[in-house]
Amino acid sequence: MRIVFLNSMERRLQERAGHADLAQVWIGEEGGVWRIGWDEEGAAGTKGQIWFEGESWSDMLSHYRYQLAVKLADGFRPVISGIFHEEEGHRGMWTQKLYCYSELNGSEEVYAELSAWRRQKAAAAGKAPYLIASNRLLRLISAFLPQTEEELTQLPGVGEVKAAEYGEEIVAITARIERNWQFPLDWVEQELDEEIFRSWMYKQKESRFKAEIERSSLRKQLLEAIREGQSLERIQDFTGLSRREAIEQLEQLEKEGYDTEALVERELTGLPQEEQTAIWNAYLELGDALLKPVLHKVYGADTMQPGSGELERRYEWLRLMRIRYRREARGTASAVGKPQSA
Repeated sequence: MRIVFLNSMERRLQERAGHADLAQVWIGEEGGVWRIGWDEEGAAGTKGQIWFEGESWSDMLSHYRYQLAVKLADGFRPVISGIFHEEEGHRGMWTQKLYCYSELNGSEEVYAELSAWRRQKAAAAGKAPYLIASNRLLRLISAFLPQTEEELTQLPGVGEVKAAEYGEEIVAITARIERNWQFPLDWVEQELDEEIFRSWMYKQKESRFKAEIERSSLRKQLLEAIREGQSLERIQDFTGLSRREAIEQLEQLEKEGYDTEALVERELTGLPQEEQTAIWNAYLELGDALLKPVLHKVYGADTMQPGSGELERRYEWLRLMRIRYRREARGTASAVGKPQSA
């Protein structure tokens, strides 16, 4: 096997001052097959692991990034720097430090109260809770306890509009709690241990890269199922997706340029042709960005109650037809841009 990359790592542990766990991470290639390996020498002896073995370069890189992030989050550091470094601007790094500090020092009691407030606001406005405030923003608020709207706007994710709409209610929750720090939050950088912050950053990368691997694996499963002529119900069985999630995955595959027409055609066999035509014409008239106006156009504004099986089924038809509609729209746009042959 040809080794194309190798770097040494070490982890210094406080409980064994003066000693370090040593490791090597390597990438090798043989006969078109890529391998990633991890060889570690610690107090328990030497052990080796194969992180990845396969022909795909992109899959190999995804596994390399994810597995290395796991080790870096666990305290290993490269002997040769630059192995896993992503530059961020000063502002971006400062924001990450605030996030890190808030996750390590936030008040769970205040976070729970803010979460309850968010649920009430979202229900009253008919919005998803994350549109009111993200979990990460609630963590920031629970940790730094702004006592005025001006302080609230110093937190990442709070602009003037959000402060004007929700600031008074948020401050009513946080201002009654005693704190022993002040805004601005320049002191956070001195309070936050650099090694703890670096491990936290790598933990964020670990989560992100793991999600990438899972998305890639799901994409391969779906494409293989389509090639084999599997039904949507069968896809649900082996992926664990709901019908809506499975159809949304088909929409994403179409956006990425994959052909899902065979599966869409099979799933639309139960939809009468006149209904397909009505949905198509509604998309032509109203566009394909929102499903609800198309639903009302085709089936009437006084359609079934939310949560009914028939309503969910109709939304499935709309999503499946939208896949077909968007594919033809892309084809038309491509044809318009083609030069005419002589």
